[in-house]
Parts: sequence; C-alpha cells; structure tokens
Amino acid sequence: MSSQKVNPEDYQKVFHWAETQQDGAVPSFALRKNDPYKYQAGFGNHFESEAIPGTIPQGQNSPRCVRFGLYAEQMTASAFVAPRASNKRSWLYRVRPAVAHEGFTDLPDNPDMEANFLPMNPKVHISPTQLAWHPFDIPASGNFDFISGLKTVAGSGEPTLREGIATHVYTANTNMSQKAFVNSDGEFLIVPQQGALDIQTEFGPLYVQPGEICVIQRGQRFRVELPDGPSRGYILEVWGSNFTLPELGPLGSNGLANSRDFLSPKAKYEVKKEPWEIVYKLAGKFFKSTQQHSPFDVVAWHGNYVPYKYDLTKFVNVGSISVDHIDPSIFCVLTAPSYTPGSPLADFLIFSPRWDVASHTYRPPYYHRNVASELMGLIYGSYGGRSDGFVPGSVSFECGNVPHGVAYEQFKMASANPPPEMRISEGAIAFMFESNRMFSVSEYAWTSEKRHEHEVSMWDNLVDNFSGHAEEIKGILEGVGRLGFGDGVEGGSA
Repeated sequence: MSSQKVNPEDYQKVFHWAETQQDGAVPSFALRKNDPYKYQAGFGNHFESEAIPGTIPQGQNSPRCVRFGLYAEQMTASAFVAPRASNKRSWLYRVRPAVAHEGFTDLPDNPDMEANFLPMNPKVHISPTQLAWHPFDIPASGNFDFISGLKTVAGSGEPTLREGIATHVYTANTNMSQKAFVNSDGEFLIVPQQGALDIQTEFGPLYVQPGEICVIQRGQRFRVELPDGPSRGYILEVWGSNFTLPELGPLGSNGLANSRDFLSPKAKYEVKKEPWEIVYKLAGKFFKSTQQHSPFDVVAWHGNYVPYKYDLTKFVNVGSISVDHIDPSIFCVLTAPSYTPGSPLADFLIFSPRWDVASHTYRPPYYHRNVASELMGLIYGSYGGRSDGFVPGSVSFECGNVPHGVAYEQFKMASANPPPEMRISEGAIAFMFESNRMFSVSEYAWTSEKRHEHEVSMWDNLVDNFSGHAEEIKGILEGVGRLGFGDGVEGGSA
C-alpha cells in the first residue's frame, strides 16, 4: 500500500476527481492514494497480463506445452458463435486448472436470500406501498463473511430463465479465509457503503472503497477481505445479461462514465498447498467443492471477460443548461440490456455532486410516476430527494407507476423564489438500481424490523392552489363562452 498518509473519507469531500489533479499543479494520477494495486484501464478491452514476463503463448492460445508447465484454461461467457462484438472469453494460464477439485456437496440454504421472484413463490411479496429500510446491522458477534452475510431485498424473475435481477445487501464482519465464491447465476455489481473491500480474483486483486464500485462477472472466482474491519454495502445481480456502458446518443463521444476510467486487475498468483473451499451459487442454491491448493494460481491471462472497478467521483454529469430537467437516464453509469430492445433489464444510476443551474425551472425532483421499479441506497452524505429519513446504508423502494415527489414545503419554497446557481449533493453519493421489471420483495426484507413505510401524511398539505383563482378562471371562461362546461371552475374542461 502507498506510504502516503491518506484519510479515505477525504475522497468523500471531492466534488469531482478533477479536483485531485489541482489544475495540473501536480503530476496526474488515476488512483486513490491508498489503493495498493495497479490496474489496466478501459472498458470491454481485450487485455493481457503476465505476473512472469514471457508466459502468454503468442500466435495461439493453447500450445502443446505452455511455459513453466502451466495449464491453459478458457473461460467463456457467450455462445461460441456469438458476434465478435459480443463474444466474451478469457484464457488463463495457471498452476492447476479449475477442474482439479474433490467434487461437489450441497450447502444449507441461506435463509436471508431469495432467487425466485415469480408471484407463485409464497416467500415473495408484491406491494404498491412505498417501502424503506433503515440500515441493516452488521453482526456484532459470530463470524459472517461476504457470502454468509448476504441478504436479499427485492428482485424480479428467476435465474434459470436467464432473465431477471436481484438486489442484495451484504453485512460482513470477517474475512473469507481459504474460501472462494463463484456466482454461476449472474454478475455482481458491488457497491461498498462502509469499509473497503480487498477482493482477490483469478485475474488479480481489486481494492474497492466506498465511492467506488466493482463488477465480478458470472463464473469468476473471488475472495473478499475486510481491510477496514466490518463492512456493509449493496449488490445488484443480473441474470442473463452483462453490464455495459449506456449509449451516449446526442451527447457524442464523451460523458457519463468514460471507458478509460474503468480499471481491470493485473495478474498476481499464489501457489499454496492447503485446503480451500469453493462456494458455488447456482439457481439460488449453494454448493461447495474442496481442493488442496489455492484457486488463485493464475500466472498470466488474456481476454475481454474480466472483473473491473470504477471510481464514481470520475462520473461526468450532464444536464440542462437552459430550462427543465433532463430524464434521470443521464445519471446512468452501467446498464444491462433485456430481451426487449430499448428496455433495460437493469440500470445503475448515481446522484453525485454537480451543478444545478436551470433557469425558470422547478428544481427539486418533479412529481412523477415512472414505469420503472426503483430501489435506492445512500453511500455517504445526505440526499434530499427521498420523502423521509434517508441515511447511509438505508434502502428505499418504489415499484413502477407509484407516484412520488417532495413535500409541499419544498414545493412552495422552490416555486416562490428562483434558486441561485448552486452546487448540489456535495459530499454525497446516492444511487438507484432501476429496472423495467416489476419487483417483488423478499421474505427477509418484508419481515425485517428495519422495514418502514414512507410517511404518506407528508403530502396531506399539498393544497389546492387552483381553486384560489376561481374568479379569474370564471372571467376567462365567460369570455370564451365556455362557462357551462363542467360547471365552471370545478371540473371544467377545455
């Protein structure tokens, strides 16, 4: 790790990563100063990495003999005949192939997790009520690692259908010791909220702090350690799809999350002859295999199917520079397409520090009913767009077409006086897991003592301002001969 003293929370005060560059007064740097690892930059690139130079065979992938007696192993994530642009695979050159294990055995179900969100499952719940959860507690006793501390909140679909999503929180208080995890169902988008994660993958290590995210793709083995102690965060899991960058459309070539800011690991191997447990999640069930050597023995690799991370302070916000709000799709970091063109299976959006400058415009979130299901969380700071108390680690949920918006006091304040040009969400990052699918809520979240409902009485004083203009409206209608339509002001139609 860097010898430079850095308080990780200092990065929570950054308005944008550009501030760390000090207008060119210091040499440019791409990583937080307390990140101990080196990475390769780019999204969806074909990378290659060697812990020992000269290991990767050139001109072919699987030679008769790999240097140093290594084994060649391919990991694929798409059909062999998938178009080149969407064909995903990597070649790994390792001490022992993944097949060197001692067989599979069942593990007990995690009672706090759910994978089947179809309505016929009696363990999931449908509700139009706006729900929320106070932060889920990190266990103070017992040993709960990243895997055993997983808890499902809501989701849609079912993993064997290869079309669906699940949202989870993790609450961990101990490292994964001689244990690795494989999600055979889908991709994990991991959002730390408290405490950094030191993630060992087959491709090399990733260090992910609050304010950063990472994606571990389907079938990739990884282990999580907790360098800062107990940790909590959020996970968006997608089944049957891969996260990709949203299209930029009229924005052109740059903006939102830029490809060059995504980072993938460099090869780092270990050769340890000791018992290891590999935990597999398949159709929401858990299994394990055992082996007498470390699964992280990859000396070199190349390919385009690799884990990656991203620093959310590098997100390039765009928005209105004249009037009105642009749709929240402008806050999309990553998207996972569904089978329906133009209708995402899942979007990951953030609400981070930015300028709010639109003139003649109602600035708070407008009253709206979205077709999408929305599940929000707060990484750090405070966020004013929720209808009640919302602190870091909380969860807030609205299913599709349920109306929401701010209280009357905020409406009146924003309507009465034009707000100044200002910076908003300073020192804060909130996020949203959004989907075109209807969510159902897990039994764990539904029965949790942390669950509460949004206080609907906050909208009781949304007064009828319209009726206060009765005489003015009556005069207008009389002037155009339409006063009889709908009995004047009350229920009048144009």
